[in-house]
Amino acid sequence: MPTAILIDGAFFVKRFRALQPDHAFDADRAADCAFRWALAHLVDRSRGPGKRFKDLFRIYFYDCSPLMKRLQNPISGKGINFATSPEALFRTQLHERLKTKRKMALRLGHLASDSPWTIKPEAIQAMLKRKMKSDDLTESDVVPQLRQKGVDMNIGVDIVTLALRGFVDQIVLVSGDADFVPAAKMARREGIDFILDPMWQPVSANLQEHVDGLRSTARRRARADDEPARSPECALPMAA
Repeated sequence: MPTAILIDGAFFVKRFRALQPDHAFDADRAADCAFRWALAHLVDRSRGPGKRFKDLFRIYFYDCSPLMKRLQNPISGKGINFATSPEALFRTQLHERLKTKRKMALRLGHLASDSPWTIKPEAIQAMLKRKMKSDDLTESDVVPQLRQKGVDMNIGVDIVTLALRGFVDQIVLVSGDADFVPAAKMARREGIDFILDPMWQPVSANLQEHVDGLRSTARRRARADDEPARSPECALPMAA
């Protein structure tokens, strides 16, 4: 039976930028890496040397549409159109690129309707250490606080559906969130081989306890001029 690969988009983008900081806003590269690193999980190393491939059921990528509002910065009073921000452009391009990938399903949640401003962690730390005062805050020290809605629910529902309907015998989850432990436990009770890909990020003991293995397929770090090999999209066997 085939393998399903579920990618927590917010987690992936954060780790992609940590692993490849020189390409932080390169949507094409991010989409290609998400696809290529997912396909790497289909290489079956459990039966000794030599390349053997598992079938792919589908790759699911979970994310939210970016913030598209115009908000007023509480420090400077300036109006900011977030629809034209580098993050919004990156996220929109990433989603469009993912839609073109073979066997890729894009699952979008939504942002909470309110977007309150919050102080960046580094500014808070500086204030706690008395290196700066609240009067010293600048417009770059605050950001809108965004809350995703529906993303974790979609991931959990898909894990349960895949397990109970017998569509797959292996699920790979690209995430580092312990909130998925109940869904992982349920899938394992149904006989699913549940693999966690934390993209080289350390995971809690509680999360590691409830999966069948850890495997990160991303490259740890890439040089600015080190372009990823473009994997042919039908190079590996895929279930119908």
